[in-house]
Amino acid sequence: MKAVVKTKEGYDNMALMEVEEPQVYGDRIKIRTAYTGICGSDIHTFKGEYNSKNLPVTLGHEFSGIVAEVGPDVKKFKVGDRVTSETTFETCGKCIYCLRHDYNLCPNRQGIGTQVNGSMAEYVLSREESCHLVPDHVSLKAAAMSEPLACAIHPAIEKANVQSSDVVLIIGPGPVGLLLLQVVKALGAKAIVVGITKDLPRLNLAKDLGADIIVNSMEENLSELVLSETNGNGVDIAFDCSGAVVAVNQALPLVIKGGKFVQVGLFAEKSNSIDEDSIIQREIQYMGSRSQKPSTWEIVMDFWDKDKINSEKMITKEVDLEHWRDAFEAVMGGNEIKVLIASTPEV
Repeated sequence: MKAVVKTKEGYDNMALMEVEEPQVYGDRIKIRTAYTGICGSDIHTFKGEYNSKNLPVTLGHEFSGIVAEVGPDVKKFKVGDRVTSETTFETCGKCIYCLRHDYNLCPNRQGIGTQVNGSMAEYVLSREESCHLVPDHVSLKAAAMSEPLACAIHPAIEKANVQSSDVVLIIGPGPVGLLLLQVVKALGAKAIVVGITKDLPRLNLAKDLGADIIVNSMEENLSELVLSETNGNGVDIAFDCSGAVVAVNQALPLVIKGGKFVQVGLFAEKSNSIDEDSIIQREIQYMGSRSQKPSTWEIVMDFWDKDKINSEKMITKEVDLEHWRDAFEAVMGGNEIKVLIASTPEV
């Protein structure tokens, strides 16, 4: 079968190659891939900034498809089922994190598209525990956004516990930021979304998706706007989805004393100069949010079932597997919101 493979470390070193089809065993499910979304981590891998220890590896971890074959121990799925999947392929099953199903924190976790072969291929293998049935009324194109939706639900609900009375600041109107916006609005909170000038199309989409206020921080005074909307107190919760140190430091003083700041976006460097004074003096709860876990996916599927998310409105480009490089270049060009690779869209 054809697959998009990171062949070795360094910039690019990626190719569409013929590889062996995955074989089922035990509780594994073979999925005929329909769509795969390109994630920021895929771009980092392309650029050689993230390197798997298991190269060569097929990329892709945001996907949907049709069950093609099941292993002998699979009980809940059958051939023909429409599915999406968590990214967890294997965990140690013994550490304190696995015992409480915090698989995202297992030090020995293996992820689809990073440590094991992913979904930018005609077929991908997942485990039964990680798979989820896609509701009949949800398209496979939309379902390919399940993993980034999980990455928005985890910080909003499981980390920050957003309430309807909250005023929330979302920094960075990328795919996760726009999904997080929709989660926040579904919970009844007020949402302020901030970006920069090049983000204007995304900010306008944020408005269409329910943002109460959108802000171009390069042309508007974010501090004045936030304080005027919060009686001078600041927002209850801020989510950084940008990974930009400047944006984080601009937002920290705008969180209400005793409020919450959730770091969702990844920084380019591991160590950064953060406004610790605001964290200390304002008694801000500064917390990280890494990926998602099984409990998150229960909420994801409930959101799909109740039509709380409009993901297809965020999809601005689609290419077939043969033109995967066009998709990567489009994402790196910064003019698209969400780009999908269609492996076998006819399914």
